[in-house]
Amino acid sequence: MRIVIAGGHGQIALRLERLLAARGDEAAGIIRKPEQADELRRLGAEPVVLDLESASVEEVAERLEGADAAVFAAGAGPGSGVGRKETVDRAAAVLFADAAVRAGVRRFVIVSSMGADPAHRGDEVFDVYLRAKGEADAYVRGLDALDWTVLRPGRLTDDAGTGLIRLEAHTGSGPIPRDDVAAVLAELVDSPRRRA
Repeated sequence: MRIVIAGGHGQIALRLERLLAARGDEAAGIIRKPEQADELRRLGAEPVVLDLESASVEEVAERLEGADAAVFAAGAGPGSGVGRKETVDRAAAVLFADAAVRAGVRRFVIVSSMGADPAHRGDEVFDVYLRAKGEADAYVRGLDALDWTVLRPGRLTDDAGTGLIRLEAHTGSGPIPRDDVAAVLAELVDSPRRRA
């Protein structure tokens, strides 16, 4: 199975790439910086250098050709400002979903955030982040050409994974190890169904 991951050098994506390679899948991580390529290769993933903030849907679709699944795990990151929440957390997710449709990739998983809501109010950076994630989620849900799953983990930690994961439409709030999120993603790429 070939899985293309947007945000290929992110903390969740690196863990996911390692898991996919270990089980014999072909993982490709989309990265912005060429200097990140060697780390992906060490994990067994193919680096794909492409900036999702400036790429066209055609360029992204070309990188998705032949993929069995696409995972959007990119994010502007906690140190970024309001503008990048829009260009990465919303616009790049929409671009990646449109490219998956164009390339004929049906299985699509998007890593969102607990509390994401397109109607979220407020102008602080975290408010804009939750609104951007919510808008991206809503857009993906509207694409009938995709077998999508929206994964909304809680506060991410670097603790060791527990393997104790509960997938539900609504859960309480709380932290979750990135290892566990990556393990869930590895299972979800094999489970075509629409679920938020």
